[in-house]
Amino acid sequence: MTKRKYGLALSLVLAAGTLLSACGSSDSGSGDSGDKKATDFKVGMVTDTGGVDDKSFNQSAWEGLTKFGKDNGLEEGTGYKYLQSTEQAEYQSNLSTFAEAGYDLTYGIGFLLKEDIKKVAEQYPDSHFALVDDTLKAEKLDNVASILFKEEQGSFLVGVVAAKQTKTNKIGFIGGVESPLIKKFENGFKAGVKSVKPDAEIVVQYAEDFNAPEKGSAIASTMYSQGADIIYHAAGGTGNGVFTDAKNRKKKGEDVWVIGVDRDQHQEGMPENVTLTSMVKRVDVAVEEVAKQSKDGQFPGGEEVVFGLEEDGVGIAPTMDNVSEESKQAVEDYKQKILDGEITVPATDDEYKEFEKTIKK
Repeated sequence: MTKRKYGLALSLVLAAGTLLSACGSSDSGSGDSGDKKATDFKVGMVTDTGGVDDKSFNQSAWEGLTKFGKDNGLEEGTGYKYLQSTEQAEYQSNLSTFAEAGYDLTYGIGFLLKEDIKKVAEQYPDSHFALVDDTLKAEKLDNVASILFKEEQGSFLVGVVAAKQTKTNKIGFIGGVESPLIKKFENGFKAGVKSVKPDAEIVVQYAEDFNAPEKGSAIASTMYSQGADIIYHAAGGTGNGVFTDAKNRKKKGEDVWVIGVDRDQHQEGMPENVTLTSMVKRVDVAVEEVAKQSKDGQFPGGEEVVFGLEEDGVGIAPTMDNVSEESKQAVEDYKQKILDGEITVPATDDEYKEFEKTIKK
C-alpha cells in the first residue's frame, strides 16, 4: 500500500471532525470500530523497558494517548490504559492481554516490540495493533499500522545548534541500543554538525540499554572529561543519567550542555539549566492521530504512517533560551533547505559517508 503521511496541522484539523463523527457509523477501513460510540472504544499501550515515566519516548506516547482518551470521554483504566514492561519477556503477554480483553487498538511503543507484535497480530487477526518506530508492512498484516518518523531530519537541526554553540569543538552523541532506528538520530546529528563545522570532532557511544541511567551518566562523564561540552542523547531513560552528570558538573562551574530528545527536556536540565535544546519527536501526535483514524473506522492497517519535518512530526523544542539568535537563524535556514530538497539528510552509515563527501572542508 501507499505510505500515508499525517502532520500536526492535519491532526488538529481532523480533531473537530473526529468528535462530530464519533457517534456515527462508517463502512470504510477494516474491523467494526467505525460503528462504535466514542465511549465504547478501548485503546491500550505497551511500553518498552524504558517505562511510561522515562521523560522521553514512552512518556510522550502516553501523553498522546491520554489526550485522545480525555478528548473522547474515555475512562483511564478501562477506555485507555498502559501496561509497563519491565523486561522484554513481558512484551508478548502484555500485548495479548489487551487483545484478549477486546481492546480495539493496542500500541507497541518501540522497535523492540516488533517481533512480539507480529506474533500477537497473527494470533488475533480481528484486533488492531500499531507499531511505533518500525515497520511490518512487508509482512502484509492488515491489522497492523506502522508509525515511522524521519528522526534524522530533526537530529540534523540540533546538530546545527551544537556546532554553532560548542566552545571546545568536541561534541558527543550517546545512543540507547545500536540499531537502524537510533542510527538515524546519530547520522542526522553528525550531518548537521559537520555541515556547519566540518572540523568538529564527534564522539559516539552506545549504552546498549534504554533504561540504564547509571550507564548514561558514566558515558557522559567520560565524554565531558575528555573535552566534549555538548552531548546529544537518543537513549530514553538512559539519557536521564546524562542530565545527572551534566548538572553535577554545572554545579562545579563547568560549562557543559545536554541536547534532549523526543520531547522538550528543558525541565530535566533544571535547576542547573543544562538543556541546550531538544529534538522533538511528536510521538504524542502520532499516537493520537492513529487512534482517531482507528476509532473512525479508517485504521491504516498494513500501511506506514510517516512523520517528518514537512508534517511537523519532528523538529526543535520551543524552549531555546540558551540558544543564540545566530544559531536559531541557522536552524531556520537549514530547515528550509531540507524542505526544499536542497539537503537530503542521511539516515544510515552508508548515506552519511556519501553525505560527508558533499561537505565543503
